Amino acid sequence: MKITEALFAGSSTSISERPKQVFPEFAFIGRSNVGKSSLINMLCQRKGLALTSSKPGKTRLVNHFLINRSWYLVDLPGYGYAKMSGNEKKKLQQVIRNYINLSPDLVMLFVLIDSRHDIGQIDMDFLFELGEGQIPFAIIFTKGDKLSAKALNEQVERNKQAILEHWESLPPTFISSSESRLGREEILDYIESVLNNLNNTSAI
Repeated sequence: MKITEALFAGSSTSISERPKQVFPEFAFIGRSNVGKSSLINMLCQRKGLALTSSKPGKTRLVNHFLINRSWYLVDLPGYGYAKMSGNEKKKLQQVIRNYINLSPDLVMLFVLIDSRHDIGQIDMDFLFELGEGQIPFAIIFTKGDKLSAKALNEQVERNKQAILEHWESLPPTFISSSESRLGREEILDYIESVLNNLNNTSAI
């Protein structure tokens, strides 16, 4: 897939505030320091599309970006939570769950996991929650340029095996780097294939 246009379409805290134009939605989420904004900017080749910050946890809203006037890339707040009060955490949880559980146009949720580390319990708990809610998801292992090729493959394989201890099969998985653009074509081609399947299904 070639992205020719990426437009900010609006921010919201609830489903009722989403952009009125309906398109398939591909959402991105992860812990607040996983490099989500950098990945989104890399995919869209727009440096300032999703705001990045040296302080994690700055995304507090659901941000819709209209891609090629045919689908939405949705930037969700992180579930790892930076330093914030208990009330702020609850509000952010509500924003995330409201979107994930109630958006009728969510096609795929990309869960971002730092490729440098063992998958954390907070990530596992989030995946379990998606499974219980029957939310379709894929996994992107980020920051793939930070390790040697051998160390990267070994760490990703460990994380896959950790997931398989609880799941019968793996969801689609990708390795990415915002610096080297590793994984860009694979992720966008996957989105394109899902969109094509949707179009073929709706045409029947």
